[in-house]
Amino acid sequence: MKLGIVGLPNVGKSTLFNAITKAGAESANYPFCTIDPNVGVVAVPDERLEKLAEMYQPDKVTPTAIEFVDIAGLVKGASRGEGLGNKFLSHIREVDAIVHVVRCFEDTNIVHVDGSVGPKRDVETIDLELILADLETIERRIEKTTTLLKTHDARLKAQYQAEMDVYIRIKEGLESSISVRALDFTPEERLIVEQAFLLTAKPVIFAANVSEDDLVNGIDQNPLVKELQAVAAAQNAEMVVISARIEEEIAQLDEAEKAEYLKELGIAESGLDKLVKSSYKLLGLISFLTAGKQEVRAWTITKGTKAPQAAGKIHSDIERGFIRAEIVSYDDLIACGSYNAAKERGLVRLEGKDYIMQDGDVTLFRFNV
Repeated sequence: MKLGIVGLPNVGKSTLFNAITKAGAESANYPFCTIDPNVGVVAVPDERLEKLAEMYQPDKVTPTAIEFVDIAGLVKGASRGEGLGNKFLSHIREVDAIVHVVRCFEDTNIVHVDGSVGPKRDVETIDLELILADLETIERRIEKTTTLLKTHDARLKAQYQAEMDVYIRIKEGLESSISVRALDFTPEERLIVEQAFLLTAKPVIFAANVSEDDLVNGIDQNPLVKELQAVAAAQNAEMVVISARIEEEIAQLDEAEKAEYLKELGIAESGLDKLVKSSYKLLGLISFLTAGKQEVRAWTITKGTKAPQAAGKIHSDIERGFIRAEIVSYDDLIACGSYNAAKERGLVRLEGKDYIMQDGDVTLFRFNV
């Protein structure tokens, strides 16, 4: 999974990236300190792996991972190349979802490119640039499809007409400032949309970056957060509230110190934990687990994935030669204390090719190649 972190300059975007990836992207109080996208791969926090490791004492533990891409600050005119905008927009095309960091704190020492903090205005600035870029893309596709429609092949003509119908609907939506993700499509139309690689089709998580005091003492009185909540609701988007500064402090601590620090602050989970949960929900992802002496590991799949395709995540040979899956739910396994105890109680199930995987399935695939 690849998440692109975007936002106007000086909203705390690179500070957040540094903190959650510990990758050391340059961060400074001026626009465009991040020219090329910085990439950091982050292990997905999953306490289930720790419990399974205690049970199996494996040689290694392998969590699933998320790739974060820190994309340089966008400004008005980015779709026309302002502030190296075209380069930055191309980086957004490569990610699965966008984490849009929005400043929701006042600080006279940190310059805002528009002179004042305004979450709704800031979101509209970024959205407009992405919409303008998509309009340019879709107009090129309409022009190309118009030519293709001159074919005398009836089958191809019907295919191109279906594509044209979708492109025109997208264009009309964009011209009304409606992002592609806000439009409704049939499954067949969705395939056409995906092939267009449009920026505003990508799902979004809004990350409200607040001050340390706000996060610790409660955000109820922060009008900037309320303003962003209204924007997220209108766009049917996910939203998390974080403090990039607190994340920066957490990044310096080991797991035990981190847990103690969060407890002292009265915070249930870190910003990274919130982002991971939101991104999984947004993209419709779950994790199944494999466990043994050799390795305990988490594997990310899309909700609705059947057992053979989940096996294919491990190796294509296992999918091709799939016979059955031996599955016990994580909760049942932990409650029983061992795999054998779960088996004795009839909690280990044999599932076939039509079984739809569930989050937390501890799985052993049987196959023959």
